[in-house]
Amino acid sequence: MASSFYSNTVHVDFESVLAMDDPGMVSMFQALIVSGLQGFLGCSAVIHEEPLLEFFANGTVRDGLVVSTVHGIIVEISEQLFAEMFELPIEGLTDLTNVPKDKIFYAKSIVSLTGEPVRTSGTKSQMKIHFRLLCDIMAKSISVKAGSFNAITVEKFAMVTAVVCEVKVNWSSVLFTILKKMVTEGTRQAKGFAIQISFLLENVPNLELGESSEFPSSKMLTERTIHRYIVLNDKAGAQEAADGPPVKKASRKPAASKKRPVVAAAEEPVPKKKRTSKKKSCSSPSTLEIVVVAQEAVPIKMVGPSSGIPAAEEPVEQPAAEDAISADQPVDEVAGETVGEAAADKDFSLVDDPDTVINQVLNQLDSISDDKDDKQSDRAETWFDRAFDEMLRNDSPVVTPSDTDEEE
Repeated sequence: MASSFYSNTVHVDFESVLAMDDPGMVSMFQALIVSGLQGFLGCSAVIHEEPLLEFFANGTVRDGLVVSTVHGIIVEISEQLFAEMFELPIEGLTDLTNVPKDKIFYAKSIVSLTGEPVRTSGTKSQMKIHFRLLCDIMAKSISVKAGSFNAITVEKFAMVTAVVCEVKVNWSSVLFTILKKMVTEGTRQAKGFAIQISFLLENVPNLELGESSEFPSSKMLTERTIHRYIVLNDKAGAQEAADGPPVKKASRKPAASKKRPVVAAAEEPVPKKKRTSKKKSCSSPSTLEIVVVAQEAVPIKMVGPSSGIPAAEEPVEQPAAEDAISADQPVDEVAGETVGEAAADKDFSLVDDPDTVINQVLNQLDSISDDKDDKQSDRAETWFDRAFDEMLRNDSPVVTPSDTDEEE
């Protein structure tokens, strides 16, 4: 059936939409008028279903012309005729992929609902409501592509940018290229332009089209249908928000007070503890002593006795010392003085063998003892000696240990 060619098509009643009390919608339709698409989107909405079916069944492209046969009459449509019939612009871009990138970036912010640039890979719910309707018009009545109309594609957004930013486009060339794809087998271009093709067939000489049918009023963009479109899109937006993941609200924590705590005046200041550091024991320069260390080992030499000191074996005669000793002086004192003087006068030299040193000391002491005995034998008998002898004669005989043992 021919209705499949216009089931998704929308048509604009410019007289009705321009009278709306909606500045956003009115400005959008005015932009369509400025772009030069009013004649194409606002022509008389008449459908000739049987001629339309025959046109697509016999249509082809020859020498740049769209050629078909309807009721035995050859129909040829050129690009010039196409532009004249719908008053389309013939100057400007012929390829919408050449729309300036800065214009596209600018349009992403203009059409955005939140102010953030829209994503061309997203859905049209990112756009304001009147730009959503513009996107539908471009998708259903201009590019006529099958598929989801909610998605924003690069091609559709380029068309929206051209209208919103008033980019000059050769709509005659663009739309006629789409028509040629519709009648060419093997292309993925969906068949459309039902109202526009019916209008072209009415102006073909000697072609009887027969009865016509009215275009469905539900697909005509008037003030009433646009209000209904707004309500349906609002519900769809609310449903999308409900289907989305729930947003967790961050728990509010009581803000910390910025006031400084009041310190009581009665509080006593807490003394600060002094930090003590333990120092490692080390030698200070003041406690160090200078020690002379021999660089090389020096052997000990044997030093012979001095020529001024007599040998230890020979007796030393000291007549002056004998005269100086008093008869009343104790023997021990005399002996001590003699030993000390002899030790002071004797010069013992360092030797390698310690035993030799000890023998020399002992020999020297023996020599000093012999001298002392000689001196005591030569001195005169004193009263102490006589008293001691008399005491021995008067005492009882001495008992020895051997005698005691025999008596027992």
